[in-house]
Amino acid sequence: MLQIIGMNKNKVIERNISLEEAKSSKYTWFWVDMNEPTQEEIQLLTTEFKFHQLAIEDCLEYVQRPKLDYYEGYHFLILHELQKLDLEETEIDIFVSDHFVVTFHMHRSPIISQVLESVHTDRRATKSPLHLTHRIIDELVDSYFPLMYRLEDELADLEVDQMKKQVHNAVERLYDIRTDLSKLRRTILPTRDLLYRILNSNRFKDISEHRIYFEDIHDHLMKLSDMIEANRDLASDIRESYFSLSSEKMNGIMKTLTIISSFFLPLTFIVGLYGMNFHYMPELTWKYGYLFVLVIMGFVTLLMYIFFKRKGWF
Repeated sequence: MLQIIGMNKNKVIERNISLEEAKSSKYTWFWVDMNEPTQEEIQLLTTEFKFHQLAIEDCLEYVQRPKLDYYEGYHFLILHELQKLDLEETEIDIFVSDHFVVTFHMHRSPIISQVLESVHTDRRATKSPLHLTHRIIDELVDSYFPLMYRLEDELADLEVDQMKKQVHNAVERLYDIRTDLSKLRRTILPTRDLLYRILNSNRFKDISEHRIYFEDIHDHLMKLSDMIEANRDLASDIRESYFSLSSEKMNGIMKTLTIISSFFLPLTFIVGLYGMNFHYMPELTWKYGYLFVLVIMGFVTLLMYIFFKRKGWF
């Protein structure tokens, strides 16, 4: 589906115009959004805009990392939007020149929809195609923060409630959080590099007028990068703490079982000795032999208890 808006010479946004109208002299620049495009709409990339075949291939095939390519007369950006639940990436492709912005995405994009709805009230976004591009990137980067804060809260919960959680379940969740952090890292770091290239490129016309805005996005991405690294380290520390806690509990269990076994070792020897079926044995026919053995076993147990207590094993 195509949505086309144009900025006329009176600096007024007009919506739902045709592509032929948008390319006319009536408009200083225009924005074409291709949302879940049909095959006919995809052909417009070649027939109407004459984009490079390599850029079109990148639009149709998923690219794992955000990137920036320069072409004659326009620039091509690949960005990633992250889903709120599973942090899966969906690709947003942007062609930007001095006279147009073309956004292409095979799946519905809440960020693009949000910018489309509010663009007529955003004076900064309507100044130029590069300003509009900034607005889209800014909304994308801002959408990463709630995801990052959610993972931080989950890590904080695991860190505070270590003693209350099952170690197995907690470690599984830690691995899930580290996976989510890796997904964020795989998107945020290349996007940070992309912004760095924009800020230090001479290919963008009048970049000096937009530098302060793109620097703000770059600062946000630097903050996100630091948060990711800090939380990855925290997740590793919490995991080690859980392993230490698990080992400590296991050591306590083994210690208890060992002490119990130690108590029964001499007792087992005594009852085993008197359980032998020999006819001639001392005290075998003694009237108080059974009571005597019980007293000896109790005495041995008491001595072992005192010994273990002095050793600090209890």
